[in-house]
Amino acid sequence: MICRQRWHIFNFGVIVGFLCVYAFVHYGFSRDVPFQSVAQKSMENADDRNWRLERSALFRLSHPHHSGEDSSLSDDLYNKIRILCWVMTAPGNLETKAKHVKATWSRHCNIVLFMSSVTDNDFPVIGLNTTEGREQLYWKTINAFHYVHKHHIDEADWFLKADDDSFVIVDNLRWLLSNYTASQPIYFGKRFKPYIKQGYMSGGAGYVLSKEALIRYVEGFRTKVCKHTTSTEDVAIGKCMENVGVEAGDSRDTEGRETFHPFVPESHLVGKIDKSFWYWNYCYYPITEGPQCCSDLAISFHYVDPLLMYELEYLTYHLRPYGYQYRYQAIIPEKAKLLVAHSAKETNIKVERRQINSNHTINMKDAKQNEKE
Repeated sequence: MICRQRWHIFNFGVIVGFLCVYAFVHYGFSRDVPFQSVAQKSMENADDRNWRLERSALFRLSHPHHSGEDSSLSDDLYNKIRILCWVMTAPGNLETKAKHVKATWSRHCNIVLFMSSVTDNDFPVIGLNTTEGREQLYWKTINAFHYVHKHHIDEADWFLKADDDSFVIVDNLRWLLSNYTASQPIYFGKRFKPYIKQGYMSGGAGYVLSKEALIRYVEGFRTKVCKHTTSTEDVAIGKCMENVGVEAGDSRDTEGRETFHPFVPESHLVGKIDKSFWYWNYCYYPITEGPQCCSDLAISFHYVDPLLMYELEYLTYHLRPYGYQYRYQAIIPEKAKLLVAHSAKETNIKVERRQINSNHTINMKDAKQNEKE
């Protein structure tokens, strides 16, 4: 009898132990569980002093890089090619997605804005006076680009739109853009071919507009050349770009490899995409599967969960094989040498002037109100 009881107790312990191990393995490392990683904490703590917050916009005060590392070339492009990154998010995504974008790749932008349907001054997030849902995506995009045009058109040269589950290597984006000027009416991204003659850029992979492209986009709505006709954001903005004479640029590297990617790296590198999948009919350029799918200077990936954000940040900016030189030595275009560097002081002066003008406007309103009283 005693032996039987001990046997039952032993079996019960085995079952409980198995369940505990199963739960730990399958849920303890789940990518869907919200977490506050050590990497995120260290990045946030070390980085707070390198941002300047002004009216819900984060202005980068210096280009981030490791001490002792020669980053003179990327530093030079950072000062010559100012990129404003605005990230589309939602109130429910701030803690699960957006804060990880804030702690990783967005640190390499010159200016960062997070756009949502609701304002949150603590994060900070800019409210766009819309509701949430896929049917609102293009309204959010329209309002976001109009906001950026109104408040930041002279503080950046290029304007990147990305989702809160995208990962962008901004330094590689600067290399691509160094062959162009902000005065050219052009935009770049992962180019798709249906619906529009010159193609359009995938929304998920992100896309970047030159200053001239943004000016024409906003003007297109003023003149009714562009309008909200569909909730399919990327197709709609592509149609507007074509209507206002903005070129859909070729974002491939000098060896013809793609730089913007609409899926996570493994999907492009090792995944076998079924021939019946829509992707084969959408891509503007021929698809290459395997290691040659992606440029050594890849710019973006999509559907990136928080854990993968930190993995990609490490692989991009920390991991180095000892004793090797990069096999792909991309040459800096001659046009890049002609670009003028913008100092941080210059940007700060513009911000301060705008703040003074804003305060003057407020004071004038107060004075008029006092006169009425």
